[in-house]
Amino acid sequence: MTAFDLLSEPIRKYIRDQRWESLRKIQEASIPRILQTENNYVIISKTASGKTEAAFLPILSKVNFKERGVKVLYISPLIALINDQFVRVEKLCEYLDIKVTKWHGEASKAQKDHLIKNPEGIVLITPESLEAMFVNRPYNIHHLFSKLDYIVIDEIHSFLGSERGVHLKSLLSRLQQANENRFKVVALSATVSDVNEYAELKDYLGNSEDTKIIRDNTPKPINVIFKYFPGPVTELPLDLLKDLYVRTHDSKVLVFPNARGRVEEVAVKLKMISERVGGHKNYFSHHSSVDKEVREYVEFFAKNASLQNFCISCTSTLELGIDIGNVDEVVQIDATNSIASLIQRVGRSGRREDKSSNLCLYSTDKWSLLQSIACWLLYTEKYIEPIQVTEKPYDVLLHQILSIVKGSSGLYLVELLDKIAKNPTFSNITEIEVKDIINHLNQIDFLEKLGNEYIIGVEGEKVVNNKDFYSLFHTPTFFKVSSNGVKIGELPLTPQVREDENVYLSAKIWKIKYIDFESKKIEVIPAKDGRKPLFLGDAADTAHLIREKMLEILFSKEVYDFLDQVGQLVLQYFRVELSVFKVTNVKKQRPLLNSNDNIFFYSFAGSQINKTICLLFEEIGIDYRYDESCSIFQFKHSELDLLEKIKATKLNDDQINQILYKHLERNPSMINFSKWGAYLPLRFQAEILKNKLYNFDECFTFLNKIDYVFNEHDVD
Repeated sequence: MTAFDLLSEPIRKYIRDQRWESLRKIQEASIPRILQTENNYVIISKTASGKTEAAFLPILSKVNFKERGVKVLYISPLIALINDQFVRVEKLCEYLDIKVTKWHGEASKAQKDHLIKNPEGIVLITPESLEAMFVNRPYNIHHLFSKLDYIVIDEIHSFLGSERGVHLKSLLSRLQQANENRFKVVALSATVSDVNEYAELKDYLGNSEDTKIIRDNTPKPINVIFKYFPGPVTELPLDLLKDLYVRTHDSKVLVFPNARGRVEEVAVKLKMISERVGGHKNYFSHHSSVDKEVREYVEFFAKNASLQNFCISCTSTLELGIDIGNVDEVVQIDATNSIASLIQRVGRSGRREDKSSNLCLYSTDKWSLLQSIACWLLYTEKYIEPIQVTEKPYDVLLHQILSIVKGSSGLYLVELLDKIAKNPTFSNITEIEVKDIINHLNQIDFLEKLGNEYIIGVEGEKVVNNKDFYSLFHTPTFFKVSSNGVKIGELPLTPQVREDENVYLSAKIWKIKYIDFESKKIEVIPAKDGRKPLFLGDAADTAHLIREKMLEILFSKEVYDFLDQVGQLVLQYFRVELSVFKVTNVKKQRPLLNSNDNIFFYSFAGSQINKTICLLFEEIGIDYRYDESCSIFQFKHSELDLLEKIKATKLNDDQINQILYKHLERNPSMINFSKWGAYLPLRFQAEILKNKLYNFDECFTFLNKIDYVFNEHDVD
């Protein structure tokens, strides 16, 4: 019996009506397994390979939707992805007369009210909206979700290794505690590297033995070209933009710069070039600051523009699986900081099975070119950054303690401890540590002890009653941007955002006329003075293996045919420049350049290791400069002995903690990367710093392992 034959008749009719010639490979593999077993599954397959249907076709055939209660919960990292998947799932569910409901901050209240009165069908939700329900309407959790059969988690790779992922894992455990039966989980991903990560995935879904992996390893051909155009940091070179226009004017293209400001710069300048030469007007920007209605229009236009070409300059908002139809090519401007991100972006082109993916990578400096090559080579070697597992997520625990207490009418300590003990997310945190955090929350008035019960305290109410409480990630303060009453989008409040400055937004240049800090509004007018707009961007961490690959490329003689002629020359000159170092082992050797009074240490190490080196330099008093983009430390020649001292140093946990305590007391904002870490006792803040911001073990291992290779002409 084929996978198609196993499906219910309404689903088979749907497939026939859609005139599918056949099921996709991942669907053929998933359908019998999901239908015939009670296991959890992780479905891994490239972008646009039919993963959503691979999960929903068998689930809809298997589940009895006539029973009262929501039967399937779909969890997505993005509201936009929910809106996109809603259309696909609703169309499928029309054949079975199954109700599908969106539940998020932008969804219809009437639809939510209807669901509460008649719990049924399928609900599409974000983790933050699920958290809000636990906090504000805990009775709805049991009312709606006590009969769940399946949870589908889309883009699961976007959760793994982050506080948001730990948060979701906790919510899944709390849902299971509220469920009358054991629900099954089906997770979808295009970005999981190899079997080494399967253990973390299986553990994440709560039951390793009952979780199975279904993976489609069918390779997809990719056409790739690298182009090099040197230019300043402040703006893109004109020659690059002209070349990019030629690549985009007659096709459907997604362009991925690495920051919102550069996204807008690309959209504005390409549109200007197109207007001058009489080209099409379909140049758009798409990122979180663009107005929601504008973003949705861009997505709708792209999906339905079968006869029109377009170019969308975007951030990671279009990196995940929002369906925008067929894209001819993906363009990346300057290096991605992760292989996972590159994989997602490449997968946005050539979505049809019979088409290859097309990728063009532009670089504007030699270090970006080097990192782009390294990322591409690691991609072809099927490397993806390993999942960073947090053994003791103290900050998420603190948040969930507040959530649990708020969702109750008061809890005895033994009840609170029991709820936490039953949550495997926090299984590595001891009861003593949990009590210490609870006591601290009591001391800072986040919790209050009323008799023998804990309730939310005065200070805690201010935090828990704010909608910002529902998320584990920082939400920057956004100001609404309008022009003559028409909403343009939003801008994060930064020191650079001020009156009379020009800004890019929604593929246009605007001048800020007035900022209303009380109502959080910015009034703008079209800019006509020719002043350069603000460029807003954020740095991101780079994995150690990417940097090591960069060093390997520099001391290799390999010729890469995917580089253009200029890129070939730049790499050749770069290799000549560093040929004064005789590096023969990229695992154990690092260049150390003597230059007059200064030493330049090329660490070629991951961001966490480099940050740890910076902290150690500060601790022993080395006056240094550090450039993250090229992983270079600069310090005085007289301090070379101190570098050797660090190599010989092996600090124990107490010594490391003392260093971190001192730095935290001097600079409390160090912990601000963790949204809830600032409310923890100092010793737990130090643990978060050790696990997330720094990596002392890997740093000392790295420093003790490497030998310094000096530039030859300065050595006797």
